[in-house]
Amino acid sequence: MSLVLQLLLIGLAAGIAGGMFGIGGGAIMVPAMVLILGLGQKFSTGTSLAAQIFPIGILGAIVYYREGNMDIRQAVYLAIGLIVGNLLGALFANQPYISNDLMKKLYGAFLFVIGARYLFWDYVYQAYIASR
Repeated sequence: MSLVLQLLLIGLAAGIAGGMFGIGGGAIMVPAMVLILGLGQKFSTGTSLAAQIFPIGILGAIVYYREGNMDIRQAVYLAIGLIVGNLLGALFANQPYISNDLMKKLYGAFLFVIGARYLFWDYVYQAYIASR
Protein backbone atom coordinates (compact mmCIF):
# COMPACT_ATOMS: atom_id res chain seq x y z
CA MET A 1 0.00 0.00 0.00
CA SER A 2 1.40 3.41 -0.91
CA LEU A 3 2.50 5.88 1.74
CA VAL A 4 -0.04 8.43 0.49
CA LEU A 5 -2.91 5.94 0.85
CA GLN A 6 -1.67 4.91 4.32
CA LEU A 7 -1.51 8.55 5.42
CA LEU A 8 -5.01 9.23 4.05
CA LEU A 9 -6.36 6.21 5.94
CA ILE A 10 -4.60 7.24 9.16
CA GLY A 11 -6.05 10.74 8.78
CA LEU A 12 -9.48 9.24 8.13
CA ALA A 13 -9.28 7.06 11.25
CA ALA A 14 -8.11 10.04 13.32
CA GLY A 15 -10.92 12.15 11.91
CA ILE A 16 -13.52 9.53 12.79
CA ALA A 17 -12.11 9.26 16.32
CA GLY A 18 -12.04 13.05 16.51
CA GLY A 19 -15.67 13.26 15.49
CA MET A 20 -16.66 10.51 17.92
CA PHE A 21 -14.39 11.14 20.92
CA GLY A 22 -12.71 14.52 20.38
CA ILE A 23 -9.28 12.91 19.89
CA GLY A 24 -7.08 12.21 16.92
CA GLY A 25 -3.50 13.41 16.80
CA GLY A 26 -1.79 11.97 19.83
CA ALA A 27 -4.08 8.99 20.19
CA ILE A 28 -4.41 7.93 16.54
CA MET A 29 -2.06 9.60 14.10
CA VAL A 30 1.13 9.48 16.15
CA PRO A 31 0.79 5.82 17.23
CA ALA A 32 -0.21 4.82 13.68
CA MET A 33 2.75 6.61 12.13
CA VAL A 34 5.11 5.05 14.69
CA LEU A 35 3.68 1.51 14.78
CA ILE A 36 2.39 1.07 11.21
CA LEU A 37 4.61 3.33 9.12
CA GLY A 38 7.70 2.89 11.30
CA LEU A 39 8.39 6.63 11.60
CA GLY A 40 10.13 8.14 14.63
CA GLN A 41 8.09 9.34 17.61
CA LYS A 42 9.24 12.97 17.31
CA PHE A 43 8.82 12.99 13.52
CA SER A 44 5.31 11.55 13.87
CA THR A 45 4.39 14.08 16.54
CA GLY A 46 5.65 16.97 14.43
CA THR A 47 3.83 15.76 11.33
CA SER A 48 0.63 15.20 13.33
CA LEU A 49 0.82 18.75 14.69
CA ALA A 50 1.33 20.11 11.19
CA ALA A 51 -1.81 18.28 10.02
CA GLN A 52 -3.79 19.93 12.81
CA ILE A 53 -2.05 23.27 12.57
CA PHE A 54 -5.05 25.58 12.44
CA PRO A 55 -5.44 26.60 15.20
CA ILE A 56 -4.25 23.94 17.62
CA GLY A 57 -0.66 23.05 16.93
CA ILE A 58 0.91 26.09 15.26
CA LEU A 59 3.51 26.86 17.94
CA GLY A 60 4.42 23.23 18.57
CA ALA A 61 4.57 22.55 14.83
CA ILE A 62 7.00 25.45 14.33
CA VAL A 63 9.37 23.91 16.88
CA TYR A 64 9.19 20.47 15.27
CA TYR A 65 9.67 22.00 11.81
CA ARG A 66 12.78 23.91 12.93
CA GLU A 67 14.22 20.68 14.35
CA GLY A 68 13.57 18.79 11.08
CA ASN A 69 10.92 16.55 12.65
CA MET A 70 8.07 17.18 10.20
CA ASP A 71 7.00 16.46 6.65
CA ILE A 72 4.51 19.06 5.47
CA ARG A 73 3.36 17.02 2.46
CA GLN A 74 2.55 14.05 4.68
CA ALA A 75 0.71 16.40 7.04
CA VAL A 76 -1.49 17.63 4.16
CA TYR A 77 -2.53 14.05 3.35
CA LEU A 78 -3.33 13.42 7.00
CA ALA A 79 -5.38 16.63 7.08
CA ILE A 80 -7.48 15.52 4.10
CA GLY A 81 -8.26 12.26 5.86
CA LEU A 82 -9.02 14.16 9.08
CA ILE A 83 -11.61 16.36 7.37
CA VAL A 84 -13.51 13.43 5.87
CA GLY A 85 -13.07 11.17 8.89
CA ASN A 86 -14.17 13.81 11.37
CA LEU A 87 -17.43 14.23 9.49
CA LEU A 88 -17.99 10.45 9.34
CA GLY A 89 -17.16 10.01 13.04
CA ALA A 90 -19.50 12.82 14.07
CA LEU A 91 -22.31 11.46 11.90
CA PHE A 92 -21.86 7.96 13.37
CA ALA A 93 -21.60 9.11 16.99
CA ASN A 94 -24.79 11.15 16.72
CA GLN A 95 -27.02 8.35 15.48
CA PRO A 96 -30.02 7.69 17.75
CA TYR A 97 -28.88 4.09 18.39
CA ILE A 98 -25.46 5.23 19.72
CA SER A 99 -25.88 5.94 23.44
CA ASN A 100 -23.56 7.83 25.73
CA ASP A 101 -22.86 4.57 27.53
CA LEU A 102 -21.85 2.86 24.28
CA MET A 103 -19.58 5.80 23.41
CA LYS A 104 -17.85 5.48 26.80
CA LYS A 105 -17.30 1.77 26.22
CA LEU A 106 -16.00 2.28 22.67
CA TYR A 107 -13.62 4.98 23.86
CA GLY A 108 -12.37 2.85 26.76
CA ALA A 109 -11.81 -0.15 24.49
CA PHE A 110 -9.98 2.05 22.01
CA LEU A 111 -7.67 3.46 24.70
CA PHE A 112 -7.03 -0.02 26.09
CA VAL A 113 -6.00 -1.40 22.69
CA ILE A 114 -3.69 1.54 21.98
CA GLY A 115 -2.15 1.32 25.46
CA ALA A 116 -1.63 -2.44 25.24
CA ARG A 117 -0.02 -2.09 21.82
CA TYR A 118 2.40 0.55 23.09
CA LEU A 119 3.22 -1.44 26.22
CA PHE A 120 3.58 -4.93 24.75
CA TRP A 121 4.15 -4.70 21.00
CA ASP A 122 7.95 -4.80 21.09
CA TYR A 123 7.90 -7.78 23.44
CA VAL A 124 5.36 -9.71 21.33
CA TYR A 125 7.15 -8.87 18.10
CA GLN A 126 10.55 -9.92 19.47
CA ALA A 127 9.07 -13.20 20.79
CA TYR A 128 7.55 -13.86 17.37
CA ILE A 129 10.83 -13.20 15.57
CA ALA A 130 12.73 -15.40 18.04
CA SER A 131 10.31 -18.30 17.48
CA ARG A 132 10.90 -18.36 13.72
